[in-house]
Amino acid sequence: MELHDVWFVLIAVLWTGYFFLEGFDFGIGVLTKLLARDRPEKRVLINTIGPVWDGNEVWLLTAGGATFAAFPEWYATLFSGFYLPLLIILVCLIIRGVAFEYRAKRPEENWQRNWEQAIFWTSLIPAFLWGVAFGNIVRGVKIDRDMEYVGGFWDLLNPYALLGGLVTLTLFTFHGAVFAALKTVGDIRVRARALAFKLGLVTAVLALVFLVRTQADKGSTGSLVAATVAVAALVGAIGAIRAGREGWSFGLSGVTIAATVAMLFLALFPNVMPSSLDPAWSLTVTNASSSPYTLKIMTWCAAIAAPLVMLYQGWTYWVFRKRIGTHHIADAH
Repeated sequence: MELHDVWFVLIAVLWTGYFFLEGFDFGIGVLTKLLARDRPEKRVLINTIGPVWDGNEVWLLTAGGATFAAFPEWYATLFSGFYLPLLIILVCLIIRGVAFEYRAKRPEENWQRNWEQAIFWTSLIPAFLWGVAFGNIVRGVKIDRDMEYVGGFWDLLNPYALLGGLVTLTLFTFHGAVFAALKTVGDIRVRARALAFKLGLVTAVLALVFLVRTQADKGSTGSLVAATVAVAALVGAIGAIRAGREGWSFGLSGVTIAATVAMLFLALFPNVMPSSLDPAWSLTVTNASSSPYTLKIMTWCAAIAAPLVMLYQGWTYWVFRKRIGTHHIADAH
């Protein structure tokens, strides 16, 4: 296996980690409207991710930086062609971070309500747009012989990509509901389990249609195996949450996300951005990659730094592993 193939796999792993962690993070943000009935319950939900949400975003920064260094042509074409949706995602992530920090800075009802609205929308919009972006990457976009995107914004809003957006939105919300059930106690935990079951059924229908369509158009033997694992894990997650086994359900919903990302990357390989104009103009792991020397240095750096970061983040989750409920929330000041 060449180094550019290794880095294609590593970037897939980074996106898997990001969607696994930021997935329930986005889901919790959406659930502040769908699940919470009052301000203390909203505070409970936000507090479940309060110590970890910013660490989850490290995976996105690393995935973007790795793409820039390992596949500069891919990075350039992706960020120029998808400029507007990626800019919207970036703005949402900035506002979302500010909302988490500023929501409790003042006691006024309107102040806190407005920031909670911001948390909801800046969680929902990126959760949807990431699916749209990856749907377009796998489907193929208008890339010319100079490796430049020559389509428009509306070309990205095709039925397949929009379906991908609905899949990521419902899957992340389901993942978040299971996480909420895993991290809370009392009535909110019971309602989180019930809502997760309903969300799981909707997600299963959308995901099955999306995966079948992807496999029919772009699939290989490897992607078929990954898609089968994704569907089986999602069914298992729904069954586990129905039985009140939140830990098993959360693990299986994570497997669903990982297998879905693996399916998309396996369907994509050896391309990194297929051209819908001419397959010969597609960006591949070969023509879009950096020099072997650059990839070699990156590999050594990743081998040293990645385990340390993962150990630290794992320790963070261990420290904040206990459940919380409304009785842990101090009276509003």
